[in-house]
Amino acid sequence: MSEAEDEEIQRLRARVGTTLRGKWRLDALIGAGGMAAVYAATHHVGHRVAIKILHPEGAVSRELRARFEQEALAAARLGHPAAVQVLDIDATEQGEPFLVMELLDGESLRERAFRLGGVPLPELLAHVDTLLEVLRAAHDAGIVHRDIKPDNLFVTRDGRLKVLDFGIARMKEGGAGLKTRTGAVLGTTSYMAPEQILGRHVDGRADLYAVGATMFTLLTNRRLHDADALTEGELLIRMSTTPAPSLATVAPGVDPRVARAWSTARSPSRSSGAIRTRRRCSPTCAPCAGARSPPSRRWRWRRPTIA
Repeated sequence: MSEAEDEEIQRLRARVGTTLRGKWRLDALIGAGGMAAVYAATHHVGHRVAIKILHPEGAVSRELRARFEQEALAAARLGHPAAVQVLDIDATEQGEPFLVMELLDGESLRERAFRLGGVPLPELLAHVDTLLEVLRAAHDAGIVHRDIKPDNLFVTRDGRLKVLDFGIARMKEGGAGLKTRTGAVLGTTSYMAPEQILGRHVDGRADLYAVGATMFTLLTNRRLHDADALTEGELLIRMSTTPAPSLATVAPGVDPRVARAWSTARSPSRSSGAIRTRRRCSPTCAPCAGARSPPSRRWRWRRPTIA
């Protein structure tokens, strides 16, 4: 950690013990990212929650403030039990927007993969099932998440999946959602569909591509494209012009039906119904029997941050 990062963490920790709006006591810093910090907090009547506070430098940005409001609106509009609940939106006395959310106890799928050295395939498939149910409900409600990735998928201590961070979701007309200018690229590059990378109109199929990319990463311990020596711009070009690799080629031990599900996810005609066929995995599949795909030499799990 650099000196500047350490100073920033100390600044964020200094808020612990303070009270927002006379009712939300900040108990502990859970994590921080480039956009916001997340705290465990307690309401003055005893309710435990998580509070996500936009950084001061972001609070002056109309776009970032709009994303915060978007996250609350999308979560409220969806109302799915496997999507994180946003309970309220407010601003600190200094004008920094914050979200009041349910407090989750567990770890992200990326943290889980880092800790375990990979996520066992049966568990991963169960989580993907839940994720597809959430996305189907979101798409039926006119919401496209646009940032599905292991960091935004949280597993509670009792094994339930929660989908996080609808901050850059696109909502259809009537949803009062964030308006994204044509050509703007929002999302996490390694999990973006080609049409999203190119700044084109995206619909629910972009989320399904991200589901496949997430499965690929968690099954193989590598990203879709080797990007260690690439700039962000070079990676965008490669991902928009080079076909994603076959899962069967990278991880030969994976059941062919699971590999076909990834092939479906990366095709332009991708659909959630077709991807769900991956649950019909052979009992003799090596990963299902407890084995994990061998890690790529070019990928190591890294600890995530909370955005």
